[in-house]
Amino acid sequence: MSATYLVTGGMGCLGAWTLYHLHRQGKRAVCFDLSEDRQRLDLLLSRDEQAAITFVRGDLTDTQQVRDVFAQHAITHVIHMAALQVPFCRANPPMGAQVNVTGAVNIFEAARHTGVNHVAMASSVAVYGPPELYAPGLLPADAPVAPRTLYGVYKVANELTAQVYWHDYGISSTVLRPYTVYGLGRDQGLTSEPTKAMQAAARGEDFHINFGGAMQFHFASDVALQFILAAEQVSNGALAFNLGGPIVSVAEVARLIMAARPGVRITHTESGLPFPAGCDGSALYAHAATVYATPLAAGIAATIAAFAERLSSG
Repeated sequence: MSATYLVTGGMGCLGAWTLYHLHRQGKRAVCFDLSEDRQRLDLLLSRDEQAAITFVRGDLTDTQQVRDVFAQHAITHVIHMAALQVPFCRANPPMGAQVNVTGAVNIFEAARHTGVNHVAMASSVAVYGPPELYAPGLLPADAPVAPRTLYGVYKVANELTAQVYWHDYGISSTVLRPYTVYGLGRDQGLTSEPTKAMQAAARGEDFHINFGGAMQFHFASDVALQFILAAEQVSNGALAFNLGGPIVSVAEVARLIMAARPGVRITHTESGLPFPAGCDGSALYAHAATVYATPLAAGIAATIAAFAERLSSG
């Protein structure tokens, strides 16, 4: 049976990048999303290229609809990324729980009923609490979770759901916890402002990033490739990994943006985000066949150049 990859949340930033790489790799992809707005995907693939992707407009909270897409499209690999982010969960907690938690349960249920034995799923560093709860240094993947947002609570629920489906039904899973993702299409969420600064720089405009401190940054292209590998490399259990990487200050990100586009001014607020500065990714390096990690300066330069090219073409 030929491989078919289900990407939930394909209209989001990481979903669009995942569809992009699946297309580039010649793999069959099914996009499952309630939205039909392709603005992020349009940044990465032409409409002719998108014709190779199967688009299904669907609601993650509809158990039968999720199960039907698995069965009707003979899904073999699952990359579950669809979620409402921090501001949306705060504004509408019941809807956030339905999409983020019930949606994940529906994915596992559909996998169980259609014989899919492995799921790759997005989590977040939002499962952790503020830095004062932890010892100094990189936070290990098994550090106690202590989310201070409903979004983080929902992600913890999903990670625990994955463990239950492993113990009860033998469905393995690989969960990845990105920190600050940047790149084309990253226009929503708490940590989207560095990307907005890159887009402003491509226009020759100044920008102010509304947070500071230091953290780990991940190029969206790399994260998407890591999720594809996570879907293909079946794990023995319900595993959760931090992406890791160097800890970099927002001031350094601003400097790299200005170096890539001389003449613009990128400033930032001094206060940091309510998360530990860095999470230990050594477990992922020990587990994964490959870890994708574009150097930050190269990723920023590529992102600004890509924004500039797309701005010039309208």
